[in-house]
Amino acid sequence: MADTSNGRRANSGAELRELRRRRLFGVVPSLLTLGNGACGFGAITIAAKASVEGATSDNLYHAALLIFLAMLFDALDGPVARLSKQTSDFGAQLDSLCDAISFGVAPGFLMLRFCDVYPHRVQWVVAVLYMLCAILRLARFNVSKTTNPDHDNFAGLPSPAAAGMVASLVVIAPGLTRWTSPETSEMQRQFGEWLQKFSEAGLPIVTFVVACLMVSRIRYPHLFNQLFRGRRSFRHLVNLCFALVVIVAIHELAIPLIFSYYVLSGPARAVSSRIPGLGTAPDRVTT
Repeated sequence: MADTSNGRRANSGAELRELRRRRLFGVVPSLLTLGNGACGFGAITIAAKASVEGATSDNLYHAALLIFLAMLFDALDGPVARLSKQTSDFGAQLDSLCDAISFGVAPGFLMLRFCDVYPHRVQWVVAVLYMLCAILRLARFNVSKTTNPDHDNFAGLPSPAAAGMVASLVVIAPGLTRWTSPETSEMQRQFGEWLQKFSEAGLPIVTFVVACLMVSRIRYPHLFNQLFRGRRSFRHLVNLCFALVVIVAIHELAIPLIFSYYVLSGPARAVSSRIPGLGTAPDRVTT
């Protein structure tokens, strides 16, 4: 009888430890998601300092970096939740709320602080439009996620990719400043000056374009799931080679070029699929 009671106490102790372990690991995905929201809020506050007298362009650079850090948190919270078996509707709603801050409000506000070429009213309208499109994109994803539980692709440009496209034109500013220094060649200096003007004048246009793509029905691949869940294709190899070549050859422009490639790949694929002879069946290979 004593052995039975001891066995019951041992089992209850093991169950209690297992419950505590699950609760501990269950907090990690939420902390990652909240880290995403904290980075978005930090990007807004740091970018706001750029309008204060004495602030430098480093504020905008660091704000853009925080948006990329938010993207990292956003990419990790889902896989960690699945690994710890802690996926829930609460986590999904929390993720969208934090995404609205980091990938909806922060990029639009960053664009307002970085660009001063067009009338402020025009840039404000573009920033508000971007924020609204990001919120609509996130709401549509929450409603339609049950129809595509594997998330191999998205309908519309994902909000993190749109935010990364906007932030990438800001984060390259210090590198372009080095290109325009007196120590560089005349050709490189002229090209750097042109890129500086293009990044500032083109940022509101890019912001408007990615805002429209977010609420479109153009299909975009889910890169994380397709690259890390065992399914490969020849297109993935081409994309990886393109990224490596860009990083090695022109690392200062690698981030905007890689994001531009992803943003433009959706419309290009949609157009090619409507042209007879260009649309091809997916060449998916399992490795």
